[in-house]
Amino acid sequence: MDRQKFQQGLKDGLPICLGYFPVSFAYGMSVVLSGMPAWAAVLISLTNLTSAGQFAGSSLMLAGGSYLEIAVTTVVINIRYFLMSLAMSQKTDKKMTWIQRLLVSFGITDEIFAVSMQAEEKLTASYMAGLILTPVIGWSGGTLAGGILTSFLPTILANALNIALYGMFIAIIVPPARKKKPVLFTVLFAVLLSCCFAYFPVFSSLSGGWGIIIITIVVSAVAALLFPVEEEEANE
Repeated sequence: MDRQKFQQGLKDGLPICLGYFPVSFAYGMSVVLSGMPAWAAVLISLTNLTSAGQFAGSSLMLAGGSYLEIAVTTVVINIRYFLMSLAMSQKTDKKMTWIQRLLVSFGITDEIFAVSMQAEEKLTASYMAGLILTPVIGWSGGTLAGGILTSFLPTILANALNIALYGMFIAIIVPPARKKKPVLFTVLFAVLLSCCFAYFPVFSSLSGGWGIIIITIVVSAVAALLFPVEEEEANE
C-alpha cells in the first residue's frame, strides 16, 4: 500500500466524515426510537453507506415490509451508483485488481464520487481506501452515537428529537428548490403523489414500499421528460 496516497485519501475524506456524522446520528436516533436495536442500526450503516436507500430500507424493515419490497426499493433509490461506478472506472489505476475494484464500489457515495472525480491523478487503491475509510467511520460512528444517546434521553425529549430527521430533509430540499424549477417541480410532484397514495382508497391495497417504488419511478420519468438536460449543461 502506498502510505502517502492512503494518507491523502484520509485527508480528503475527512470533510465527508464530518458531514456524515450528524445525518447518521439522526438516523441512529430515529430507528432506535422506532424499535430497532442500536447494534442492528450500526450494522446496517457499516454494510450500506447510503443515506436515502438506508432510511427507506430501514423504514420498510420496521414496518414489516417484504424482502422483495426492500430489495426493489433500495435498488431504485440507489441505481444512480451504477452510473457513478462506470464514470469512476475510467479514472481508476490499471493496476487495481478486480477485488480492489469491488471493495471500492462498495464505498461509492455521492460525496465520495464528487471528490474522487476532482482528483487530477489516477485513482489508486491506496487513495480510495483512505477516501472511503473516513466517511465509513463518520457514518457508522454517528449511527452508534445516535442510537446510544437515545437510550439515555427522557422519552419526551427523544420523541421531540425524532423530528430532526424530517427537518434535515427539508433543509436539504428547500435551497435547491428555490433556485431551480425542475427541483421544485420534482419535490411538489412527489409530495402530491405521496398524498394520493396515503389518502386515496384506491391505493390502499399497496404497501408503503411499493408506493415508494412507484412514486420514485413516475416522478423521475416525468421530470426527465419535462426538463431534459441541455447539452451545454451536461458538458459543464
